[in-house]
Amino acid sequence: MTPPGKPSALIDTRVVYCGDNLEQLTKLPDECVDLIYIDPPFNSNRNYEVFWGEKKELRSFDDRHESTQAYIDFMRPRCVELARVLKKTGSFYYHCDWHASHYVKVMLDQILGEEKFINEIIWKRQSAHNDAKQGSKHLGRVHDSIFLYSGGGDYYFKHLYTPYNAEYIEKFYKNVEPETGRRYQLGDLGAPGGAAPSKGNPHYEFLGVTRYWRYSKENMQKLYEEGLIVQAKPGAVPRFKRYLDEGKGVPLGSVWDDIGPVQGQATERLGYPTQKPLKLLERIIEISSQPNDIVLDAFCGCGTALVAAQNLGRQWIGIDISPTSCVVMAKRLRDICKLREGEHQRLRGKGFMVRELPTTEKQLRELPPFEFENWAVLALGGIKNKAQVGDMGIDGRIFPVGSGPETSGKDAGELDFMDEWYPVQVKQKEKAGRPDIDNFEAAMMRAKRKRGYFVSFGFTGDAIDEIRRFKREENIHIIPVTVEEILDGSVIDKLI
Repeated sequence: MTPPGKPSALIDTRVVYCGDNLEQLTKLPDECVDLIYIDPPFNSNRNYEVFWGEKKELRSFDDRHESTQAYIDFMRPRCVELARVLKKTGSFYYHCDWHASHYVKVMLDQILGEEKFINEIIWKRQSAHNDAKQGSKHLGRVHDSIFLYSGGGDYYFKHLYTPYNAEYIEKFYKNVEPETGRRYQLGDLGAPGGAAPSKGNPHYEFLGVTRYWRYSKENMQKLYEEGLIVQAKPGAVPRFKRYLDEGKGVPLGSVWDDIGPVQGQATERLGYPTQKPLKLLERIIEISSQPNDIVLDAFCGCGTALVAAQNLGRQWIGIDISPTSCVVMAKRLRDICKLREGEHQRLRGKGFMVRELPTTEKQLRELPPFEFENWAVLALGGIKNKAQVGDMGIDGRIFPVGSGPETSGKDAGELDFMDEWYPVQVKQKEKAGRPDIDNFEAAMMRAKRKRGYFVSFGFTGDAIDEIRRFKREENIHIIPVTVEEILDGSVIDKLI
């Protein structure tokens, strides 16, 4: 067994891979991972096309059903690979929401087996009505589903408990010791199942009451002398004190409403659109893994699962296609987990590595123009346009959390079911100039957008002046983003 704190002897751990997870997963050996958690982007109202590069097939769809089918088609081979690398004693968590959850469940049953399904966990991620806007004809969608499957063997599972709520305490622990202030309830001391001599329960008289008891007479006397047995009045059946502060709490069920979303003022908030709370991932990891087990997140986004795994003493592997995500999670691992980045430190158990990440502006300058556009849009967490020419000045779109069905039809664009979005324009230039900004302004006004992002290696002074004028006079905000800001992760401060 690998010593605690050291990387796995089986595969490279404490590694973040930047790239397509299907390609990376095929490099892993069979049955090498103890716990898998994935939260694919579709669960946050992002279209499936974020996954496809321009050299691969891009399709448009007339209705939501076909879009969902494309998502399942994309996820199926990845889930096949995830099932392959999962140990028989391992567990698989798939986090999704209402958009495709029922289709996901059928797919996972087919790949992993219906008999390996353990739970559907309901995570109440919002306390308010969420997306039930005035005039909408549906109930507020306030929860996500997390499907839990086993690898098929004797999987690890730890029961957790949550604190009693105030109402329960007042009802069942209403007694308070005057001397200590400790709350307690009075429990039965009788033999389980009543008077059952065949069970071997002792039968004797205690404090004037004769019956079958749970404990021997000697132990009963000891408990009485310790003040743990109460008799309300002579002749009454003695009762046992059960202290509130000695109880485990309420066994955790499949509905989790005690962990809220990452709010705007939360200290852990990064601004990443689909960020999940650290407590949620720590709970999952604690339930289904042990120290030094290997945790894999193949859509790791801003790295919450990796931070949780590191905090709890697990080994981990992360994969994400977005360079920005990989940069952000690397910073998070350094700042929160106090890990150092580098192969030497990783091998000593004190660091981690990010692999296959475009690390220099020189590498990005050498990319073909369309590949550079695709990299920049994906790096911002956006969706690349299907059209590579004639895109009317918009190379991609960013869809904020909460964007939903508003308009439909041919005028709604390539994503019929989403109307709230921000345009992205990309120029592979040393410095984008005033004419470039003018063209983007025209595109934003045609699309009736109030906010957009322009990516380049730099901007001329005239370009910045025009951006300021446009905001001042038209109240339309263009956010200039440099390649350097994407590479160092500081762009996250500019994203919604």
